[in-house]
Amino acid sequence: METKRKILIIEDEHDISRILRDYLTKNQYEAAVASNGQDGLQIMDMLQPDYIILDIMLPDMDGIDVCREIRRRNNIPILILSARGSDTDKVLGLGFGADDYMTKPFSLSELLARINAHFRRYDSLAIEQDRTHLLRLANLEIDKKAYKVTLDGKEVSLSAKEFELLHYLASNKNQVFSKSQLLDAIWGYAAYGDENTVTVYIRRLREKIEADPSHPTVLKTVWGVGYKFNVE
Repeated sequence: METKRKILIIEDEHDISRILRDYLTKNQYEAAVASNGQDGLQIMDMLQPDYIILDIMLPDMDGIDVCREIRRRNNIPILILSARGSDTDKVLGLGFGADDYMTKPFSLSELLARINAHFRRYDSLAIEQDRTHLLRLANLEIDKKAYKVTLDGKEVSLSAKEFELLHYLASNKNQVFSKSQLLDAIWGYAAYGDENTVTVYIRRLREKIEADPSHPTVLKTVWGVGYKFNVE
C-alpha cells in the first residue's frame, strides 16, 4: 500500500483547521492539526510531515516567527495562510522561507491544486534520470541528487524551492525565462500563482550566491523579459 503524504496544519481557527483536515484526508493525504505555534513545532518534530500549512495569526507566536523556526530546522515546504493580503506581508512571509502564500478566504480546490503541483514537481525531480545531475559553473557546484549547492567549496543553505529554481536556471544557462515561465516550471501553477514569488526567490538566491547581490553577475535580470543564469 502506498504511504500517504503527511500534511501538518498549524491553524488556531477550529472550523478552518477541521475543514482543511477533512478535505485533505478526503483527497488521500494524512492530515494533522496544531492550534498554536509551539504545538505545531513539537508535532512537526514528531510527525516529520511532507508539507506544512501555516496561519500567520496564531495565539502564542507570530506565524512569521514559526515559519522562520521551521526553516531553521529543515526544508519542509511551507504554505502560509493569512487574512493579511498585502504585498508587504507576502514578501515578508516568502522572505523568511515560505514556499507559497494564500490569503483568506481561500478556495479549497485551489489550495489542493497548489499542494498537488508541489508534489508533482518534487516527484518529477526525484525520478528524473539526468546524467548532468552535477553542474559545475565557475565557483558554483550544484548537485541535484543530493540537493546540495557549494560556493567556493562551502555549502550554501537553500530551501527546496530555492534549489529547484537555481538548478532550473543553471541547467538552462544563458536562456531567459519570464516570471510566469519560472512560476510554472518550479511551482507548477501559473494560473494561480503570484509572480512576485519569483522576484522574492531570485533576490534570496542572489543574497546567497552573488558576491555583490545589488550588482548580480550570475542571476541576471533581462529588463522587460525575465531572468537568466549568466555564463560568459
